[in-house]
Amino acid sequence: MTTFEGSSRRSRGLVLGVGASWAQAPYPALIADRAGGVVEVNAAAAVLFPGALSGTRLDDVVPAWLADAHRRVTEDGNADGGKGPARGRHDALTLEARPTVGDDGDVVWWLVDDTDRLLAETALRDERERTAFLAEASTRLLASLNVERCMEVAVSIAAEHLADAALLVAPAAGKRHPMAASVRGGSVVHTDGRVDPSAVPGLSEALQGFPPVPSRWIDPSTLPDWAVPDGMDGAVGSVVVTPLPGHGVPAGALILLRRGENAAFDASEEVFARVFAARAGVALSAARLYTEQASITATLMVELLPPKLRHVHGVEFAGGYRASRDTERIGGDFYDVHPSASSDQETFAVLGDVCGKGLAAAVLTGKIRNTLQALLPLADDHENLLRRLNGALVNDRQARYATLVLASVRREGRATRLRLTSAGHPRPLIVRYDGQVEEADTSGTLIGALPEVNARTAHVDLRPGETCLLYTDGITEARGGPLGDVMFGEERLRAALAECAGLPAEAVVERLQMLASEWVGGGPHDDIAVVAITAPHGTRPTAVEGHTRGRYTS
Repeated sequence: MTTFEGSSRRSRGLVLGVGASWAQAPYPALIADRAGGVVEVNAAAAVLFPGALSGTRLDDVVPAWLADAHRRVTEDGNADGGKGPARGRHDALTLEARPTVGDDGDVVWWLVDDTDRLLAETALRDERERTAFLAEASTRLLASLNVERCMEVAVSIAAEHLADAALLVAPAAGKRHPMAASVRGGSVVHTDGRVDPSAVPGLSEALQGFPPVPSRWIDPSTLPDWAVPDGMDGAVGSVVVTPLPGHGVPAGALILLRRGENAAFDASEEVFARVFAARAGVALSAARLYTEQASITATLMVELLPPKLRHVHGVEFAGGYRASRDTERIGGDFYDVHPSASSDQETFAVLGDVCGKGLAAAVLTGKIRNTLQALLPLADDHENLLRRLNGALVNDRQARYATLVLASVRREGRATRLRLTSAGHPRPLIVRYDGQVEEADTSGTLIGALPEVNARTAHVDLRPGETCLLYTDGITEARGGPLGDVMFGEERLRAALAECAGLPAEAVVERLQMLASEWVGGGPHDDIAVVAITAPHGTRPTAVEGHTRGRYTS
């Protein structure tokens, strides 16, 4: 290109120093003197800066940031001006300028188009930020399986990071839609009302799981009042409606709103909103599924939980149960009491232990309890009842075995008469009023293991204040104590029961449960169940000498 002769001579040494081919280099390069005048430019620089001719001023032909960088370099005499390469914008490009200083003070500026790299770095940084945001959002959304709490978290995050306000519309419950709304910086408001989803463009479709319509198709001025959260100051400028995908069934829809002074949602933001909505939908769907399953489980568990026992025709019945796992409420031990219609008839009680633990054992427990309910008309003959029950279990290939103890109880005057039958179960213990502990003389075959069963029934009379204890081997085989591996054993159970002489049935059960819990501590144990049957006292006790157990008078 044309240059002034003087300028060409002054730059000759620098041009030779950097190489004669610099003029044909693919990177733009220009030489400027100490005073800020253009000395020479190569072909690439001439295209980038058309006005940069030899003899012109840098300030007139290059961006201000480059002219300022040149002044710093010439003033400091350092190639980096003390601050490294200069960077700045020129038209649609981002340039990086690196100087080479000659002996005569002239500077060669090498320019590199840094646009693509910076765009890639910006995109990578944005993607990392979005990934971190989604990870944190997922953690917060999945932290609770409560549906309302999950809705609160979803709209709070959306209002804080994606829009100025957010409204989550859940699927209709009957004719009403549960909703949660939040404005940035405000609290979440729950509502439950009859709304018309068709009043918001794309909302009906989003609630059915269809893809969202572009935000530019939605006129914010047509939004109904219920779709704009309270506290949304100023006119709504842009709206996004996106579905919340669930596990096969839509979990609802999310409405994002921005104020008029804020920028509209661009395509990338709409896509990101859909990605967030997918995370929120999964969390909401999981919470809703958990709630439904918990409700179903609670309904079914009502039939599996041990019943609350009470007085029946003057006889005290009390029961206690502890599952093998503290996080469970049901297991393989069970008890039931079936009151008689009148005081001259027998009340039927049963305590059993099913092979296994947890839910599988509880299912068999439910079957046995239901079968016994159907066999109540046969309760006057324990052995016949056990044969019928055994036949039902043996014929069921999925059934396992169980041990039972049956008790038929009836009051006759001041005496309480019991018929006790064990079917492979620990024999009931009788604690007399004087503290003596006896074992009922009954035995029998366990249920569900053999085609034929046999049993021997014991007849026991309880005087006022005396108790018959039915228990499962979970209490005698519970391991614990000082060393943590010693069984509680029958002797300790007998000793503990002897101390309960004269106590009400509920007190007996509470005392035994407390001792068993102290014995096992936090260690593993089997299911534990006890039932106390106590004959009523004639009158309240009177103390003898102020410290003895006392006596009862009629």
